[in-house]
Amino acid sequence: MEQQNYQYHNYEVLGEDKTLSKRFFGNVFMWMFVALAVSAAAAYFFASTPSFMSYLVAEKGFTVLGYVTIFAPIGLVLLMGARMQKLSYTSLIGIFLLYSLLTGVMLSFILLIYTAFSIAICFVAACAIFGVMAFMGYTTNVDLSKFGPILMAGVIGLIVVSVINMFLGSPTLDYILGFVGVAIFTALTAYKVQEIKRIGQGLDEDGNSIGDEDSKKLAIMGALSLYITFINLFLSLLRLFGDRR
Repeated sequence: MEQQNYQYHNYEVLGEDKTLSKRFFGNVFMWMFVALAVSAAAAYFFASTPSFMSYLVAEKGFTVLGYVTIFAPIGLVLLMGARMQKLSYTSLIGIFLLYSLLTGVMLSFILLIYTAFSIAICFVAACAIFGVMAFMGYTTNVDLSKFGPILMAGVIGLIVVSVINMFLGSPTLDYILGFVGVAIFTALTAYKVQEIKRIGQGLDEDGNSIGDEDSKKLAIMGALSLYITFINLFLSLLRLFGDRR
């Protein structure tokens, strides 16, 4: 009888551990959707409120607050990456939501540049591409980790050339960057989702060696990674297909 109880207990614990990866994966996407909702609300609010927009843009260009809004999200991402272990879960959520808010404020300029119809079409297209690639990344048996360094190098190159083109102002180069961006962030979606899946599987294996708060922190960082990938995929599509006002 004791042997049977012991075996039953082991199966029960194993069943509980197996739900860790699913719960972790669900939390990642939940926080990603929360971030997108916060960004969308902030973008719409600022774009439809000229008095608030005036704090960001003046007649001569961006104000000091405008530049802070543009560059602060970069600092917040670096802070989350460097201090994740020392930050509390609540603090990490606060920084993540602040990042989403500031990104939404920055994206409000897009609502003023592109038509609402083209924004909606590109957003739906980004959702479709992201969903398909996320499914592929989750279900494929192909190891995508070997493509990680190549994709990250592509992201860095894309950023550098985009900054250079800010001074050159070349429409042709901007169009090419749109194609490159779509290709990179489409592939990066599958890679990131597979990486997050493996983290969740690691929680199943080491469920007793990692704290619940640590797994929640990892979910926030996973959501941040997917959120950034999705936003950049959306912006790349706008570069290609967005109709300006």
